[in-house]
Amino acid sequence: MINQNGNDIGSERGFGRDIDRNLRQPIILSAKNITKSYSQGAGFLPILKGLSVEVTKGESLCIVGSSGAGKSTLLHILGTLDRPDSGQVEFHGENLFEKSEDELAQFRNSKMGFVFQFHHLLAEFTALENVMMPLRISGMKPAEASERAYVSIERVGLAERSHHFPNQLSGGELQRVAIARALVREPEILFADEPTGNLDSQNSLIIQNLFFQLKEERGLTMIAVTHDAQFAGKFSRVLRMTDGQWAKTV
Repeated sequence: MINQNGNDIGSERGFGRDIDRNLRQPIILSAKNITKSYSQGAGFLPILKGLSVEVTKGESLCIVGSSGAGKSTLLHILGTLDRPDSGQVEFHGENLFEKSEDELAQFRNSKMGFVFQFHHLLAEFTALENVMMPLRISGMKPAEASERAYVSIERVGLAERSHHFPNQLSGGELQRVAIARALVREPEILFADEPTGNLDSQNSLIIQNLFFQLKEERGLTMIAVTHDAQFAGKFSRVLRMTDGQWAKTV
């Protein structure tokens, strides 16, 4: 059962395990009454309809639902990649959307990591150089950034491929580089939007296991959107969306 804040307080097909443990942890991220619409012709199409959710530190939360339910829109707002029409998102109690765009960009680069269905690596840079990018944007000197990026690539098992370009890497390797880039600044929250959606079953399983291995190693909070039932089943909490709202379960 899902309460008014979007918290899964019951279970659906085994979902909702470890909730008691997670609720004893501090709330790291919360969304309150989030609405979002997009223009459509002469009017507006409502996507999110007053959603609220709280995420505790160290939790793994998965959002599932049919295409068009609003999952990715919510994820992007939670990650401050998009702004809501109304409502607020708080990180450790601070209202993030009171920040300017430049302040939000700096905040994301230091506190949040993102992995998407498509890796979004820059073709003209090696794997190492791609992973260095968030560090260089933060002002880190090249030598230190290179050293830190290599450690991050090594953690995802691609040290020997660090000087290869994206067109020399397989789909699974590209996604592992994207994960290394997302985690190179040691963020507190990792967001993943269909991270296995473009992979075959073998590489999908590798990426799934890698996410949870890194989560445990780093004490990450992880929020993901997926259509992959196997991946969703690994999360400590799963919330289902339908038509821009939390689905009610019995």
